[in-house]
Amino acid sequence: MKRTANSLLMALIFFLAACNVAQDKNKDSITSGVLKIGIDDSYVLMMDSQIYTYSQLNKYATITPRYAPEADIMRDLMNDSIQAAVVGRELTADELAYFKIIQRMPESILIAKDGVALIAHPEWADTVMTMDQLGGILTGRDSIWSQIFPSNKYRKIQMVFDNNKSCNARTLIEKFGIDKFPETCFALRSNEEVINYVNANPGAIGVISISWITDQDDPTCRKYRNMVKTIGLIDPANSVKPQMPRKPAQAYVFDGSYPLRRDVWYIRTGLRGTLGTGFANHLSNEKGQLIIHKMGMVAAKTPIRTIKITE
Repeated sequence: MKRTANSLLMALIFFLAACNVAQDKNKDSITSGVLKIGIDDSYVLMMDSQIYTYSQLNKYATITPRYAPEADIMRDLMNDSIQAAVVGRELTADELAYFKIIQRMPESILIAKDGVALIAHPEWADTVMTMDQLGGILTGRDSIWSQIFPSNKYRKIQMVFDNNKSCNARTLIEKFGIDKFPETCFALRSNEEVINYVNANPGAIGVISISWITDQDDPTCRKYRNMVKTIGLIDPANSVKPQMPRKPAQAYVFDGSYPLRRDVWYIRTGLRGTLGTGFANHLSNEKGQLIIHKMGMVAAKTPIRTIKITE
């Protein structure tokens, strides 16, 4: 009788365990369920790594990314087509007011700092540009390269962006206070296309996110970095050594001296206690921040390594 009772108890335990597994696969929690997330193309490499890592740690979590320009991502967030976004800005006052009207409580979390990099063909002779010279291009004041670099052998200025609606384009529009780009500036469809275009057209300068060329270990980043060279920027507004050019590097984004830097935000609009919250925790905690740091961006929380010293 005792043996029968024990057998029934074991069977019940296995049955309940099986029920819990089935439930975990389908229920919404911080480690399970489905999250639709929009990501600006600038952060493809970083977010691919984040999603892969989180999915490996949480086997019942399904994160479905949509990579698109920032403006399209924010439209989808407002339309409730996605529950989270990774973009280069916070919600505006109008967007916050809209969410209040529909009784949603969005959460914005600063996860990183990065910046906009100017890239040129490896044969490009001029490796430094002032912020005033860059402003001359973006406002349409200058349209011939010799107006900026007298010895430059290329004629018509070409400045190419990843997309007119991307965070890269918006960053420069806001920085220089312009309404639209002149005819010398045009857009493709992605950061990758900009890198390939600049590599194939020695007379062009490209605008991309720093995160595409800063990871020293990633083979994709190494490949792209070898295809182009970066332009250093001189900004008189820098309080320390204003005449020293700053390259688009992690150190200069970190100390605030690189002039085209920006914040990276994770914005969540879904319910608390669901996968959007769990993924937010991952991005802002140690594992997610270490990935950001390793990829050459500046983590919002500086990763700390504890070293035990023994005698």
